[in-house]
Amino acid sequence: MTDETVQIEKQDNGLARVTLNRPEVRNAFNEGMIRRLTEVFRDLAEDDAVKAVIISGNGKSFSAGADLDWMKRAADFSHDQNKGDAEALAYMLKHLFELPKLTIACVHGAAMGGGLGLVSCCDVVIAERSTRFSLSEVKLGLIPATISPYVITAIGPRQAKRYFQTGEAFFADTAREIGLVHEVAETGEQMTEILERILVDVNLAAPRAVAASKKLVLDYAFRPLEAEIIEDSAERIASVRAKDEAKEGIKAFFEKRKPGWVKG
Repeated sequence: MTDETVQIEKQDNGLARVTLNRPEVRNAFNEGMIRRLTEVFRDLAEDDAVKAVIISGNGKSFSAGADLDWMKRAADFSHDQNKGDAEALAYMLKHLFELPKLTIACVHGAAMGGGLGLVSCCDVVIAERSTRFSLSEVKLGLIPATISPYVITAIGPRQAKRYFQTGEAFFADTAREIGLVHEVAETGEQMTEILERILVDVNLAAPRAVAASKKLVLDYAFRPLEAEIIEDSAERIASVRAKDEAKEGIKAFFEKRKPGWVKG
């Protein structure tokens, strides 16, 4: 399905490719794109045929952040209108952050403001070395409020305090050092090679186990190790072991064959 702001392609191998498609404005967000991305992420969350989601941008940049025309109009919004706009973006990001699939961002050109927030929500990030990142909201008298929970999770509070307040730009090598990026590619071709290498392992992973593993991180991150977590984690693995997917995986291992979920 395609519309003027987002392209989505679902493949038979369990991959879904989501492409930001406003190249004329470097894939900057407006109300329409935010609304469409929310719809797409909701749909993908409910699609059992999808195992992994790859997010990229058409044109010269991944995303330049907020659309300038949208920002200009927002200057005349009421408080309630501004809050409604911000909540729409916040919930779109939440749907991506909690999407029960592996999410991979392939980033080039620039990822600014909300675009950097989108990157922060993804589980794996591959970026071209020349990619420019920035949280420049303070230079406009604004703050990166709606994206902040995800950026802080990605890079930690100490780095967030620096980049939230300075608004300085940085590139992919620094982004990797602070935890925002996992892999750095010299070119788009090398980015594709890195992606394909990761997808080989993704193909071997059981879909429900992938979703359950992601939920472990979402539920346990930053919580103290108390009896409640120990008991809950034991309950989770006991529940997973009893399900058909785990039985098939273990049986396939001992029979020295590929489990049923592996494509090809």
